Amino acid sequence: MSDTQTWPDSHTFWRDRRVIVTGGAGFLGSFIVQKLRARGAAEVIVPRSAAYDLTRLDAIRQLFADFAPQSAIPNPQSKIDMVIHLAARVGGIGANRANPATFFYDNLMMGVQLMHESYLHGVPKFVAIGTVCAYPKYAPIPFREEDLWNGYPEETNAPYGLAKKMMLVQSQTYRAQYGWNSIFLLPVNLYGPGDNFDLETSHVIPALIRKCLEAKARGDDHIVAWGDGSPTREFLYVEDAAEGILLAAERYNDSQPVNIGSAFEISIRELLETIAQVTGFTGEIRWDTSKPNGQPRRKLDTTRARDLFGFTAQTSFANGLRRTVDWYRGAANR
Repeated sequence: MSDTQTWPDSHTFWRDRRVIVTGGAGFLGSFIVQKLRARGAAEVIVPRSAAYDLTRLDAIRQLFADFAPQSAIPNPQSKIDMVIHLAARVGGIGANRANPATFFYDNLMMGVQLMHESYLHGVPKFVAIGTVCAYPKYAPIPFREEDLWNGYPEETNAPYGLAKKMMLVQSQTYRAQYGWNSIFLLPVNLYGPGDNFDLETSHVIPALIRKCLEAKARGDDHIVAWGDGSPTREFLYVEDAAEGILLAAERYNDSQPVNIGSAFEISIRELLETIAQVTGFTGEIRWDTSKPNGQPRRKLDTTRARDLFGFTAQTSFANGLRRTVDWYRGAANR
């Protein structure tokens, strides 16, 4: 971004816009929806999976028929101005290992078909949310967008990562052939209030918070963690991620992939020690090295996001982690 760069006003941008947010009732989606409403979006449409199974083409077509009927176009009040696609089949290493075909199929079908139908229905802009799992297993640190194709993803995440990565190919080809506007963003691992704390399907931070709090409540003298603790991860507070995605939706109009991250890297060992301290668990940490470590390191280069649409993360890891622990304590006691 040059020193003279000025951005459009967020409230002005969203005024009169009707937006579909898939996954809008989920962890990240709830923050996106809240921010869209605060910015003054005319209508935020959140399709629920019970009514619209987005892995099915007929359900996607029904979604557009219900909220953007062709018979009413060009009536502005029936037009969809943007689709933000957050819906995904997600989980931690264990869930990915147990369900590789499901993670591949569901994510591929949702993304490819929804993007295509959005194009056919004349939606002016599509925001595709990818994943850091799309990066090669041994990508140079920090991960730069230009290295995205220089190797195969880490095996336990590859089906999910590759399925999401196809939206990047689709975005670029539809722009090249049709001149259609879509963008592809690569958020790093998210955490924060409202996360999934189910030990079977959760990601690392909520899983470790729950393990520590439950072990403390039972009086256990130890907990067991997967791997050896050596891998590193970058984590982004969910509210910061939502802000980054909306800034890109407002300001970025190209199909080159863009990382959304915090640029803060921490080892899993240090992460668990920090979580134990914050939760008050004082027992022993035992590492089960028969379990996989996952990708050795994850840290993003976030220069593009800063330069192209002015995003930098605002929440420190210490503050974000404490808010997350406090939220889960409150949720567990309700």
